[in-house]
Amino acid sequence: MAKTLELQFATDLGKFTKLAVDNPKEPIDPAAVKRAMEQIIASNAFLPTNGTLVAVDSARVIERNVTDYELI
Repeated sequence: MAKTLELQFATDLGKFTKLAVDNPKEPIDPAAVKRAMEQIIASNAFLPTNGTLVAVDSARVIERNVTDYELI
């Protein structure tokens, strides 16, 4: 089962952008995630096409199950 931590930020253009982290360390600590997101905003390291990151919006873990079938 693949897991991804999806971080959503608000931008200065009134839009939203997401960053994804594969295989996040569990259990997820919401306070640590928020601090990390605030540090990402402060570092200004990412410049998405839909504006500069200005605020933390949300975070969620997405789980994906893939089942392969052998076709005869």
